[in-house]
Amino acid sequence: MMPTSTMPTFAALWSDSVQRYAKHPFLLFHDREGSVTEWSYEAFGHVVDDTAATLTAAGVGPGSAIHVCLRNSPGFIAVWLAAAKLGAWIIPVDPASSPRDIATQVARVRPVVGVCAAQHAAVYREGIADFGPLPVLELDESASDVQRPAGVLVAPLPGESDDDGQRLSGAAVVQPDERLAVMFTSGTTSQPKGVVLTQENYRVVASEMAEAAGLMAGHRWFVTLPLFHANAQFYCFASAIERGASVALTATFSASRWITQARALGVTHASLFAAPIRMILAKTSPGTEPLSLKHVWFAQNLGEQHHTEFGALAGVLPRQLYGMTETLAVVTYDRSQPAKAQEIGKPLGGRTVRLVAPGTLDDVERGTPGVMAVQGTPGRDIFACYLDDPETTARTLIRDPKGQTWLMTGDLAVSDEQGALSFVGRVDDVIKVSGENVSLTEVEAVLAQAPGVLEVAVVAVDDPVRDVVPHAYLVPKDPTLPLETERIAEWAAANLAPAARPREWHVIDELPRTSVGKVRRFKVGA
Repeated sequence: MMPTSTMPTFAALWSDSVQRYAKHPFLLFHDREGSVTEWSYEAFGHVVDDTAATLTAAGVGPGSAIHVCLRNSPGFIAVWLAAAKLGAWIIPVDPASSPRDIATQVARVRPVVGVCAAQHAAVYREGIADFGPLPVLELDESASDVQRPAGVLVAPLPGESDDDGQRLSGAAVVQPDERLAVMFTSGTTSQPKGVVLTQENYRVVASEMAEAAGLMAGHRWFVTLPLFHANAQFYCFASAIERGASVALTATFSASRWITQARALGVTHASLFAAPIRMILAKTSPGTEPLSLKHVWFAQNLGEQHHTEFGALAGVLPRQLYGMTETLAVVTYDRSQPAKAQEIGKPLGGRTVRLVAPGTLDDVERGTPGVMAVQGTPGRDIFACYLDDPETTARTLIRDPKGQTWLMTGDLAVSDEQGALSFVGRVDDVIKVSGENVSLTEVEAVLAQAPGVLEVAVVAVDDPVRDVVPHAYLVPKDPTLPLETERIAEWAAANLAPAARPREWHVIDELPRTSVGKVRRFKVGA
């Protein structure tokens, strides 16, 4: 699929949408106190211009790095879009980062300015203490950050009166291949890598995801996942800007209030992971009036029961997709009617996907799990490179004899006779128990449907007889009602093949997770 936008850069796309959809709603922000503030495209365009002037005064120019350590807030969006306009780039990071994390990030990207929450400022400043006098903008993470006359990002500069109106900061002449962001991967299996993303990356993902979601100007995304993650930026905000749609953004994710918030904010589209879906189901009161959403994406495996239950609650069955930060737009998504629980579907239009043997570009036989290899152009429809890591980049982006570049995802899928793919797991998530392949990801999806279980992680443990065996770590749905592992084991015996049944069971309070809810399996039981 070719991008529908003719804009050469994401900065140009934003500018064009502000003009084209000036009076359309752009952003509704639901803050921590429950208040909602709304901006049109035109109004937020003024916010972005003012923020660009503030960043310029702080030393930001073309090619400058801006370290952004914020929760979901209008200020995050303003800094991101202002950076695009100025030809600068952002490094969006977990707002719960420790001083050590912040120091590591800053050492790698050497920003000219930092942006953090006022309530997190002491931790942030401790992290940057060894890097000289780095200017820091402290935000409340509320609508007030972008409201004149006192908003940190839009307040008049010294010598400028409150009546001067919009402060226009000249947009840089931005090229498609220029850097717009570096996103650190979530580190579920290893230390984070810095994924380098360009202006053209964001422009292309905007049009491709808008097309995939069937997005129109009257639609509204519901964003509860963190903004520093690719999902919210790529699938929701970028696609909304492409089509003149709007976004309802919440300051935090609340499983118990997700349905009521979605209803009150008038959303039509949503994007979630499987874990938050299970949390929403567990926290929503029986008898809650269902929504009438038009479209819901989800990633990671979801059991049939949870898929059906959430479909009834949302008013539409969620559709599974597969993508990663490095792929920008999704690689595949389920287009079946009705949507299926455990199928990531066929490749996005224009995508070429192969299932290959690990460490090669040799195609596997149909029905055999293979590593997904995605053909693309670095800096356009796949990421440009890993930050200062040419060796890892070379292992991930492989050129074949014809000169085509293949992104080796490290994720396994299997194809059916119609070419539809089902996700199996990471290469390291598939184990051999007495010679039989067992997907830890699939076992987790099944066990998460067991009575009394909220969520589960399954890990591989060495075994002298069977090579390796699965062990399960369970989180109870109700902490006041202890799980009886004997009954869970009986349930597993009725629902899992013998090789896939865990040999040991552990009940724990919570699973170690990344900030977007992905389980860090390598830390389970550590």
